Amino acid sequence: MLDIMNKTRRLVELLGHDEEPFGVYYDDTKPDGFGPKPGEVFSRERESAGQIDWQNAQKTFSCILGNIWLARKKKKAAWISHEECGCMGGGFYAGLYRPYLETNIFYVSTGIPEANMEGEHYLPSTDSMRAFMDNVMPPEAPKKYCIFKPLDQFSDAARPLVINFFARPEVISGLYSLTMYATGDFNSVVTPFSSACGYLVSWPLVYQQRGEEKAVLGGFDLSARKFMKTDELTFAVPLPLYSKMLEIMETSALPRHTWNGVRKKVHRSIDAWEKKTKNRETP
Repeated sequence: MLDIMNKTRRLVELLGHDEEPFGVYYDDTKPDGFGPKPGEVFSRERESAGQIDWQNAQKTFSCILGNIWLARKKKKAAWISHEECGCMGGGFYAGLYRPYLETNIFYVSTGIPEANMEGEHYLPSTDSMRAFMDNVMPPEAPKKYCIFKPLDQFSDAARPLVINFFARPEVISGLYSLTMYATGDFNSVVTPFSSACGYLVSWPLVYQQRGEEKAVLGGFDLSARKFMKTDELTFAVPLPLYSKMLEIMETSALPRHTWNGVRKKVHRSIDAWEKKTKNRETP
């Protein structure tokens, strides 16, 4: 793990980025950091029996991206569990329960007019939403907590499953190029429909489970944009692919003259946004 962290520092330096990536892992011990308060426990059985208090679920709602936002600012961990979930979607996408809730099918698509649920209208029908949920079914969580924390806080005792970068397009272009170079596959970066947390956890693990070497470009969930910097996207890479990228980065385009020109724009972007936003980015 020390080798990965050292090489990550070199990658961040090559990229000209100003933030270390986060890693995702599972553990049975709650970390020091940010997560939901105890609230509703989501399951299809409780939903079918009418045991979920949806008003209470709304009151205790907590988006994992909001907690990750705080963790990024404070250099701590963000976490979610089945009992302290905060969001019916987040719990599912983190692999903490299955199957998905029928309520989520309607919430993200058409809504339920007779129940005064407007819906998000992110997909056009319940059929399209159901097909998505069946396709993105994440691996079952192996332990109680799904945890996100800065990569430099890991040790060999708990290695990350997925590496998450939060960055603007110039840095993303460097990661994109490095992924193509490491895989030799011009389809190795994908952008499926997803929730923000699905981009960070579900899709990278699903592709890996299918034997497909993919990095996932995300950050397109309209509901979670408030928990991200202006113009920021996410780039999630399963650890085996990330290790390949680290091994090959010195012979890639990143140490060469073309990237050096882009890297100057990375610094201009950082300078411009620091001057414009100076502590004004709040969720």
